[in-house]
Amino acid sequence: MITRRTVLIAVAATTATLFASTALAQDKHTIKIVTQSPLSGPQSVIGEGIMMGAQLAVAEFGKEAGDLGYQIVLQPEDDQATPNVGVANANRILNDAAVLGVVAHYNSGVAIPSSEVYAKDNLVMVSPAATNPTLTEQESTRAIANRICGRDDIQGPAGANFAAETLKAKKVYIINDKSAYGSGIAQTFEEAMKKNGAEILLSTGVDQNETDFSSILNRARIDKPDLVYYGGTYPQGGLIIKQMRQKGLQASFLGGDGLDSGDLQKIAGSEAMTGVYFTTTALPLSQMKEAGPFVDTYKAKFSKDPEVYSVYGYDSAHVIIAAITAAVKAKNGEMPTRAEVASAVRQTNFKGVTGPISFTKKGDVATAKYVVIEAAKSADANKIVKVLEVAAPDV
Repeated sequence: MITRRTVLIAVAATTATLFASTALAQDKHTIKIVTQSPLSGPQSVIGEGIMMGAQLAVAEFGKEAGDLGYQIVLQPEDDQATPNVGVANANRILNDAAVLGVVAHYNSGVAIPSSEVYAKDNLVMVSPAATNPTLTEQESTRAIANRICGRDDIQGPAGANFAAETLKAKKVYIINDKSAYGSGIAQTFEEAMKKNGAEILLSTGVDQNETDFSSILNRARIDKPDLVYYGGTYPQGGLIIKQMRQKGLQASFLGGDGLDSGDLQKIAGSEAMTGVYFTTTALPLSQMKEAGPFVDTYKAKFSKDPEVYSVYGYDSAHVIIAAITAAVKAKNGEMPTRAEVASAVRQTNFKGVTGPISFTKKGDVATAKYVVIEAAKSADANKIVKVLEVAAPDV
């Protein structure tokens, strides 16, 4: 079992091996990029993948900054998928003048309050995975908050259309984990399902630490919904699927990109995966034309396959590194300010591994892909049902 202590020791060892010493980090020619993601706890598999993707980007794209007289180093931080931890980390990070960008966060509930801290000193953030619309809609963080993934106000309705048109769901249970992400995507899904004429038999929230869903699922045995929709992440989603099947509930199960992890099948059990679907803003690596070299390098460096958001961590870090390099060049080699880096990020326009990356005035990636996945007994055999490419809403 991976404990928080084990993960933090591993992160420290990796960082010490791959990047500069503490003494070097204090040098005026050293620039730091921070990752904030869950490196401990049940969501650490995804969080570590984001961090490792960013590590590869620093190793690969930091060389151009090196030619300009600056060394870019990575500083991993564990936000524990918890808002108050992310905010505490953000306040500490803000006081380190060497930090010019943050790859963060996986969870919208952590990203939104932490972005308020970064905005106090124009510290730019690029999120690989935070999908709640509020992140880029709030005026207070408009200049510094960016994401290279899609938004839940598009993902939720996309899932609802699939549920109505393909699954033919008429009677629906909706459960969310009360987080900004989970409640937000569940709400947009529910609104769209009502427009599609479905009957919402139950819409309820559960604590993120809840592990026994008997009260809800026993009621479902009586109500017999066609579909159970879950807004939340894979550790809890996997338990709901497992307990549904144990109670003989054969309703289809659908959720958002929080379910997009190979650990979903491990938690639910392979035999429970029939009729399980999820939407995601992360296009599978198999569908990315430029992903081959990234996958090979990742496997060689870390001796395992990348997680779904590893490549999004890679591209997020690439965006920040490119912006830093552009800002240094614009100042004829002088150290750029945080505001100058934030402005350069917003001017990004290049082809990443995940696809073309440019941002709207709000900080959303201009065009995002939304994918419907049918889960198989093994995550390696998951099937793509539908891929949508949608332009981001803008002012």
